[in-house]
Amino acid sequence: MIRIVTTSLCHTDMFTLSGADPEGLFPAVFGHEAVGIIEELGAGVTSVKPGDHVMPLYTPEDPNCPYIKSGKSNLCQTIRKTQGQGVMPNGTSRFSYKGKMIHHYMSTSTFAEYTVLPEIAVAKISNEAPLAKASVMGCAIPTGMGAVRNTAKVEPGATVAVCGLGAVGMAVIQGAKMQGASRIIGVDTNPNKFALAKSLGAHACINPIEFSQPTQDVIVEMTNGGVDYSFECTVIGVAGAGEEIATPLSVGYRPRLAQVAYLDAVSCPAWSTSGSAVTLTSIPTSPTT
Repeated sequence: MIRIVTTSLCHTDMFTLSGADPEGLFPAVFGHEAVGIIEELGAGVTSVKPGDHVMPLYTPEDPNCPYIKSGKSNLCQTIRKTQGQGVMPNGTSRFSYKGKMIHHYMSTSTFAEYTVLPEIAVAKISNEAPLAKASVMGCAIPTGMGAVRNTAKVEPGATVAVCGLGAVGMAVIQGAKMQGASRIIGVDTNPNKFALAKSLGAHACINPIEFSQPTQDVIVEMTNGGVDYSFECTVIGVAGAGEEIATPLSVGYRPRLAQVAYLDAVSCPAWSTSGSAVTLTSIPTSPTT
């Protein structure tokens, strides 16, 4: 059992709450991006102990999973079936209200003071990590950095455009800077984000509303032909079977760029992430949360 200290509100939670999520189940305790402290252990748990600071993993890390053992992906499938059913691996729920079962969400359910997770869905972190800030490491940061490092494999000297400067977009900027990108351009309709983006490594930021021509044309002019990589960081949610997700870059803003790295399923050590997650803010939990 984990006592949640800080949890973040992610657009994926909001997407499921909207009713548009094809895997959405109700009622449920939402939340998947958080950090907390181990309070109690179940039988056989050996990798963590009470008092450890941990991060819930909505995609676990089972060393015996064929996907993990392959070295090609960390999209662990060990508890995927029961996760989609909103229950623990044994088919039960740890949440109820007035005798009626409440579903787990993404196997984490961090919008609660206490939550229960399988051992493989918990990652121990340093007790020195600031719990007031570390929750974004559970989704937004590895999503953005993983897209840059593992999916696009941005090389030193490359030029990069980042569409959408939420937490994922900011993480893409940081990842691009760490990879040695020579020019990073941020794109967002909210200019209040530009100062932070530049402090994290963006060399320039543009607001599409301020231009009459399509965004890709603006970027082509700025870079004398286009950038090497463009990251779409505005996708919210997941597509159901046979459906497509429309994004700002696919509706009127299709970039004429060398490569487009979408964040639909990227990998980063210790986490498996989805580009549908855009963290808005961190909110400490309280007895009423």
